Amino acid sequence: MKLTVLTENTAGSIFGAEHGLSYFIEYDGMNILFDTGHSDLFLRNAEKLKIDIAEKADLIVLSHGHWDHGDGLRYISNKTLLTHPDAFIKRFRKNGKTNIGLALIKEELESKFNLITYREPHFISDKIVFLGEIPRLNSFESKTTTFKDEKGEEDFVIDDSALAVIKNNQLIIVSGCAHSGICNICEYAKKVTGINKINSVIGGFHLKFNNKQTAETIEYLKNENPSQIIPSHCTELPALSAFFIEFGINHLKTGNIINF
Repeated sequence: MKLTVLTENTAGSIFGAEHGLSYFIEYDGMNILFDTGHSDLFLRNAEKLKIDIAEKADLIVLSHGHWDHGDGLRYISNKTLLTHPDAFIKRFRKNGKTNIGLALIKEELESKFNLITYREPHFISDKIVFLGEIPRLNSFESKTTTFKDEKGEEDFVIDDSALAVIKNNQLIIVSGCAHSGICNICEYAKKVTGINKINSVIGGFHLKFNNKQTAETIEYLKNENPSQIIPSHCTELPALSAFFIEFGINHLKTGNIINF
């Protein structure tokens, strides 16, 4: 499996950066654009990497309906777009009035893409699974939220999903933002696939502080003992520092290519 970082918070070499996430995944005969960031930066970085997204991408997977993961959809069309059915609501920070959901409404996305939605897990191929809605089962993740929905109610981003990739009877977990909790995601991936060994975990972990949740997450991952742990995007410096001390992680940057 080859994963190319098209958009990330941190710039690498000649590649631009923004607050957002976009990966290009090549595996099992599929080329998947996983999230698009919030501008056309993913396309500009892809061009520098000699990746023609319009030509090569077989499928776009949107991990959840936040601007920094999906507003790049304005700059591409005529693809199949896969996401959770609740990814299209307007959403806001509790202390703000600006919509942090998608710039394009559902009807606009339906006109640009072959839009398909799944609340349940969906096998994209024999070895790649869109996990759908993630059960929030443990005691330390997704217990509070800083967001509200268009009705003014607390928004726990139930549309937050991820990919589980099967390689050599082990799992590679690819997360967008992990609002549902990266440990909840890993456990659900194991349940859906029937595979208990996690090889790698990459993507946003949505950890802001070196607090109890970060400590519990680190303890969980220590017990799972994956070969690679690559937190990025919405994993902020205090949490990243804790992961570095425990696992010696590398800082993910735009333009990075990771072969699993």
